[in-house]
Amino acid sequence: MLNLNTLLSLLLLFIPVSIAAHFLEWGAPVIFITSCLGIIPLAAWMGTATEEIAVVLGPSLGGLLNATFGNATELIIALVALNAGLTDVVKASITGSIIGNLLLVMGFSMLLGGLRYKEQEFQPIVARVNASSMNLAVIAILLPTAVDYTSSGIDEPTVQKLSVAVAIVLILVYGLTLLFSMKTHTYLYDVGLAELTPGELAEANLAPDNQEKVNLWLWVGVLLGCTLLVAVESELLVDSLEEATAKLGLTALFTGVILVPIIGNAAEHATAVTVAMKDKMDLSVSVAVGSSLQIALFVAPVLVIAGWVLGKPMDLDFNPFELVAVSVAVLIANSISSDGRSNWLEGTLLLAAYVVLGFAFYFHPVIPGIG
Repeated sequence: MLNLNTLLSLLLLFIPVSIAAHFLEWGAPVIFITSCLGIIPLAAWMGTATEEIAVVLGPSLGGLLNATFGNATELIIALVALNAGLTDVVKASITGSIIGNLLLVMGFSMLLGGLRYKEQEFQPIVARVNASSMNLAVIAILLPTAVDYTSSGIDEPTVQKLSVAVAIVLILVYGLTLLFSMKTHTYLYDVGLAELTPGELAEANLAPDNQEKVNLWLWVGVLLGCTLLVAVESELLVDSLEEATAKLGLTALFTGVILVPIIGNAAEHATAVTVAMKDKMDLSVSVAVGSSLQIALFVAPVLVIAGWVLGKPMDLDFNPFELVAVSVAVLIANSISSDGRSNWLEGTLLLAAYVVLGFAFYFHPVIPGIG
């Protein structure tokens, strides 16, 4: 049976195939599918390299590195799409990343972990703090859209200025959440790690004695190499996206909300589910919710500011249906995680919500500018 590492190694073969498909003009669907498959192992290697480098840098700088590069793959794909003028696809990927982590990843984690253990526990205090942060993120994303819909004659530059101002606030809040989790209230986040065995600590790259064994420059090279290849594959993906999705019978909205986030976060998703099946739900929830928070409080604001710098009209004025999806995801995720306990039924509820939203995005009619 293929294990995860072997499967990821096999997926690396799609990188040269996607490049060959581009130069030999094998068609947009082939380029799109092979580039998507090629990005998955690169994202996994970027995550591994980041964790290995973090071991050498120590808890503070290492935690900051992980917090900054945790969603680097999605950020690169979004920046390439933004530079290509596919702003609505970028917004869709932000939406999809948030609902994917809260519903798909946490749902699978609670379901599979709950099938093995009758009930699992995680820190309710951390869950409440994360819930409050996600509520703020939803409010921040809602406001520019609400201003646009309740104002007559508001122009694009004004919405963009408002979005940049909101983005700066969100980045500041993200910095404060890092200060809270890594400096002033680290004891709240150490509970789940304290339950890990020494062997599992080593697997998670958290054991301090690993620092001497890590080849820093090797992993820096791996990180840079994977970043470059992700940029190349993202370029191929974005260039072929519109034509490929049309031929495959998909809208770019569905692709951005469902497919792109799954591709960019596949390895991270697998990690969250794996640790949940080892009865380490604290760590699993922190991966799933932490990734959503990073998207909402860091990646989305960075993309808004990047669009402003690049002269691309990127703002936080989302499609109302996307906002409904994010609000639903945050509402049910907060409701289920508030008590600090989980079981297989709650995981099923989260997955059911994701499937329902997926169907809604699949059947959503084509919107001008989204395709």
